[in-house]
Amino acid sequence: MRSRSIAPLAAAVLLASVTLAGCSSDDGVGEVPVTPTRTASDGVSPTSGATASPAPRSAEVPALDVEVVAKGFEHGWDIGFLPDGRALVTERPGRISIVSGLREGATRTTVEADLDDLFVSVEGGLMGMVVHPDFATSRLFTTCQTHQENGQPKDVRLVTWKLSADGTSAQKWRDLLTGLPISTGRHSGCRPTIAPGAVNDSGEDELFVGTGDVAQADVPQSRTSLGGKVLRLDLETGFPLSGNPFFSLENERERYIYSYGHRNIQGVAVQPGTGAIYTAEHGPSTNDEVNLISAGGNYGWDPSRKGMVDEYDESVPMTDLELYPDAVPAVWQSGERTQAICGAAFLEGEQWGALDGALVITALKGSKLLVLTLAEDGSVEEVAVPEETDGPFGRLRAARLGPDGALYVTTTNGDDDQLLRITPRA
Repeated sequence: MRSRSIAPLAAAVLLASVTLAGCSSDDGVGEVPVTPTRTASDGVSPTSGATASPAPRSAEVPALDVEVVAKGFEHGWDIGFLPDGRALVTERPGRISIVSGLREGATRTTVEADLDDLFVSVEGGLMGMVVHPDFATSRLFTTCQTHQENGQPKDVRLVTWKLSADGTSAQKWRDLLTGLPISTGRHSGCRPTIAPGAVNDSGEDELFVGTGDVAQADVPQSRTSLGGKVLRLDLETGFPLSGNPFFSLENERERYIYSYGHRNIQGVAVQPGTGAIYTAEHGPSTNDEVNLISAGGNYGWDPSRKGMVDEYDESVPMTDLELYPDAVPAVWQSGERTQAICGAAFLEGEQWGALDGALVITALKGSKLLVLTLAEDGSVEEVAVPEETDGPFGRLRAARLGPDGALYVTTTNGDDDQLLRITPRA
């Protein structure tokens, strides 16, 4: 198969002390307050009623059971389910694990893989992952990872791997897409999610990838950069798909772009039945966002203020409707406090009761699950935080709906992290 490579964008490596000044990290660590520039919309509150919220929990929301499937992970970043009932988990410091099953008592084993070229720094490392739909015959899965050459950060790239028949090792199959920008590792993104062709009537397995702006002021609004974007490409070839809004343009990078003007996308979810794409995105110190993605849409993040400032100005609104009147507003914002929202997944199945069709978002700094009930027009009607997942497991990152209809979530506390299985209580 032919891989698709794009020459990486030039990226200056910033000093860590400068990077952290006046902003919050992608994981919600090292926050420095910034004066809010927008009025908060829907607030976030625990369902126990600890604080007030304009988006209360529905009385019909079921209680949840949380089961620890396996332990021993280090910053588990994403989850991929295998046809034989096992699962793969990527870990940010540079480890791929295979889990023996999806119920309590499963064991974690390290998959032997050459990750010597992984650039592990700040928020960068081994990040998102998808298992290919034809895995039963191809044994392929694709990761999103930060890449180094000669000890220096080179780019963020999508790499396709082939798992051995016994699951003990994985070999690099090809670079699917290279050239996503990188700096210190901050705001590296990077979440891939498959939209099956049957949903989108394309006949192709579409790969949507949410990327970060690498904390560089001009990146999110530049359509010649792949940072701060939602990308759409063919999972098999790595080429941009012909339905992309800028596919007819001469610049090769623009052809991949589905939406732009994003800060740091950490979650991408495809709504069952409609194929609508939702993203979860980090705000600086206010207004994390959940966005409903529109093809060609500008989501209004511009820390360069249309080039008026040279520095990475994080006091600007997440969606700057003054500079960009046509920018697409978020369907939900966290308000005056960021939760460092992360993974996103739709719940599906009658067993979820009132939560069937809800969008679930994990939170790093907030250490909770957010459950968003959506209206038919895609707007958010209610926000709930189930008590069972409000704090006891610490920072939550990945969220993927398993083949059994259960929700699977990883913790990312850095010390004996866990893979959790969440189901409605019978």
